[in-house]
Amino acid sequence: MTYTCTLEMAESSEKNSSEIKKLKDAPATFKSKVWTYFGFYNSADGAKLEKDFAICKNCFAKVRYTGNTTNMHSHLTRHHPELCEKAVVGAGSKPTHPGVNTLFQAKLPPCSARAKSITNGIAVYMCKGLRPYSEVENEGFCFLMNILEPRFNIPSRKYFAEKMIPALYDETRAKVESALESAERVGLTCDGWTSRATESYITITVHFINEDWEIKSYVLQTRAMHETHTGAHIADVLKAAVGEWNLDAKKPVVVTDNASNMRVAMDLTGYQHVRCFAHVLNLASQRALKIAAVTKVLVKVRRISTFFHRSTTGAEALKRNQELLGLPLHKLITDMPVRWNSAYEMVSRFLEQQPAVCAALLSPEVRKNVTDCALTEKDISSAEEMVEAFRPMLVATNIMCEEKNPTISVVAPLHAQLLRDTTSTEEDSPLVREIKVAINQDLSKRYQSEVEKDLLRMSSALDPRFKSLLFLSPEEVQDTYAKLQSKAAALKEDDPVPCGDVQGDLEEEETCTAKKRKSALVDLLGQTFKKTSYVSTSATSIAEKEIKQYQDAPSLPLTEDPLLWWKSQQHVFPLLSKLAHMHLCIPGTSVAAERIFSTAGDIISAQRSSLTPEHADQLLFLKKNMNI
Repeated sequence: MTYTCTLEMAESSEKNSSEIKKLKDAPATFKSKVWTYFGFYNSADGAKLEKDFAICKNCFAKVRYTGNTTNMHSHLTRHHPELCEKAVVGAGSKPTHPGVNTLFQAKLPPCSARAKSITNGIAVYMCKGLRPYSEVENEGFCFLMNILEPRFNIPSRKYFAEKMIPALYDETRAKVESALESAERVGLTCDGWTSRATESYITITVHFINEDWEIKSYVLQTRAMHETHTGAHIADVLKAAVGEWNLDAKKPVVVTDNASNMRVAMDLTGYQHVRCFAHVLNLASQRALKIAAVTKVLVKVRRISTFFHRSTTGAEALKRNQELLGLPLHKLITDMPVRWNSAYEMVSRFLEQQPAVCAALLSPEVRKNVTDCALTEKDISSAEEMVEAFRPMLVATNIMCEEKNPTISVVAPLHAQLLRDTTSTEEDSPLVREIKVAINQDLSKRYQSEVEKDLLRMSSALDPRFKSLLFLSPEEVQDTYAKLQSKAAALKEDDPVPCGDVQGDLEEEETCTAKKRKSALVDLLGQTFKKTSYVSTSATSIAEKEIKQYQDAPSLPLTEDPLLWWKSQQHVFPLLSKLAHMHLCIPGTSVAAERIFSTAGDIISAQRSSLTPEHADQLLFLKKNMNI
């Protein structure tokens, strides 16, 4: 609606006074507060009000009146913003936000594009931030939304739980299913856990390499386990997941921890099984941590760390001495029983802060509150030897926790290197020797099955960083590449390349005749000559030639990405690149599934025990898989 606004300013205070006297208030039937600042002149005969124009009582501007208050609101907003709030607040109402004109407060229809966009944004916020559905009823959240968009009505928590989140789940699941279609092979990780609400779950993740040679990882599902975590029950959940996601044709390889129920489950499913290398490292290190001399040092360091965490006086004294000695202002670390490397970090941090710790313990305000916390020179020496002995295990653990890398190719080289590093020497102290022996004995009994050993070695051979297989004997290297050659030849026979691709293009006019001749020969002699030696020999020779060329190529530096190398070389090594596609997608650790535990703990807590397993599955799925 258009309006005209003309300003007629009074030339003097007398004129202003006379103009005010001429103005008449709006009729009592005009309820809007805007009429507090507008009135009308009487008509020429004085019989009635001249309602064609409303007169502003502040500047005496004439504003056209057309039956509503739109023009008056606009005049106040433009020329008298300080009066805007007072003018727009109706009788008995409260302003939604200072300075917001209620003229524009008409609520957004739920079906409007703006409302749908905001609703979708809230749903994404819930999923990515792992916020409870009750967030939409939170007073602070409602206040924020009212400031950002006063016209928006926030849907109920039930709407998000039953409509929005399931819709986002279905949309994201369709994208994951589409991405999985291009996978030639998949690696799965599987692990069970218990939430803070004492509910048991099992989480399954999938890993594969796409057509662009990028490693992709998704959370497939998180299922409640109401039965005991037996191998049979885990096998049923795993087989159901593989069937639900149509992964049977992808030749899945499953990575789990070393628990006996997981080994039983893998035997029942028949899937190829790889034990998590990070779990192997943890078991070997935990065995060494149980050595009496090591335990003694850990107990003393843990007591000191716990004291400084609980005592505000001690923490302040430690900080003061750190500043005086020029040490980093790091807090002491207390270990966790399930993570061996937390014990390493605890001792390492203590050694870093030892001068400040000793000074703090000797200060008067601390000394009177603590007893029997001092470490002897022998204890300090033992702590330093422990850190040095465990360092290779820490480096290997950190490597295996890098989620993006195709870590199965790293397992065999790391395993062999750790066996060498933990071989005791004459220069080792008794404590170091005892630690090395414990770790070496535990690592030596892992990965002894031929199937698992072959998979790890062939995966390392297909990694251009480790293709020389220097950690194996010459006989083992030859045996590994012989098995690779057999697999490559089988790929060649299953999907033969036309002769023109190897020896040159055939003339088009000869192709039709050759096909007819081959068809006739097959019809006549197919049963007698089911398989000629030519095809087999050709496939074997091509595979042998490709492997020889691959071995002669320079190795990739350890800092480079093997997947990028294969992406650039896949046309040079067509058979081996397919094998690399099928091996390097397998993770060497189930850390990906274990990382879900901490995420799940944020939402499946005692305070949210009403969250159903289905909703927990959807939220975790969207948290990990949905792209914004």
